[in-house]
Amino acid sequence: MNETLIAIILGIVQGLTEFLPVSSSGHLELGKYILGDHAMAQQSLLMTVVLHFGTALSTMYVFRKHIADLFSKFFSKGNNEEKSFVYKIILSMVPAATVGLVFEKQLETMFTQNIMLVCSMLILTGILLFIADKATKTDKDVSFSSAFKIGVAQAIAIIPGISRSGATISTSVLLGIDRAKAAEFSFLMVVPLIFGKMAKDIIDGEFVSGQVNLTELGVGFIAAFITGIFACSWMIKLVRNSQLKYFAYYCILIGIIGITYAYFNG
Repeated sequence: MNETLIAIILGIVQGLTEFLPVSSSGHLELGKYILGDHAMAQQSLLMTVVLHFGTALSTMYVFRKHIADLFSKFFSKGNNEEKSFVYKIILSMVPAATVGLVFEKQLETMFTQNIMLVCSMLILTGILLFIADKATKTDKDVSFSSAFKIGVAQAIAIIPGISRSGATISTSVLLGIDRAKAAEFSFLMVVPLIFGKMAKDIIDGEFVSGQVNLTELGVGFIAAFITGIFACSWMIKLVRNSQLKYFAYYCILIGIIGITYAYFNG
């Protein structure tokens, strides 16, 4: 299959699955496996990062008014809820940023189409979503303590197959946080991490390497950005309406199918 077409398909997959609690990285690895994208680990991870960058920008677009309000009030005098929210976002970044920096090389090896790992983690994600969907008392705001715990969930979700949004939203709901606030916090907390990862890759020269095809990265990015805008808006409504169990069934089903497929085609 044409490499540019593969990049577009992966971009669409990323855009749709980044916000839905079904593991975008897990679906990307499944997509690469099925489409025959046998890129080396580092290059494969780079494509994943670029596609995540596309959905990070789509997050900023959907929440553009809220983000603008955060910035304006954050730099104003005195304390306010917006400043507290930004500090909580920063705190939530610490676990994932630490894991990403300390275990960068080890993490790269996970992005080599290890389908058994991905599908096992998808099943785990499904179980977590099913448990979270049963939560009834969800009326709290995000505290500093809960922000750090959600950050730990985000760090664990670096493993392909564990949904980042699924892990963070489920953790939030299980902590009793309001579902709408949980979704908002989950989507915004990843944006600084993606920008940080992109900046690090640029400084390290990853985007000027001869192994990188900028055309493929570009079309994948655009596809992820456009589809991400629609998926983000849709997911906010789904979380508010307590419909996580359907994604739980989906993750478990895809996990079982993926393991079966890999077993008979391995």
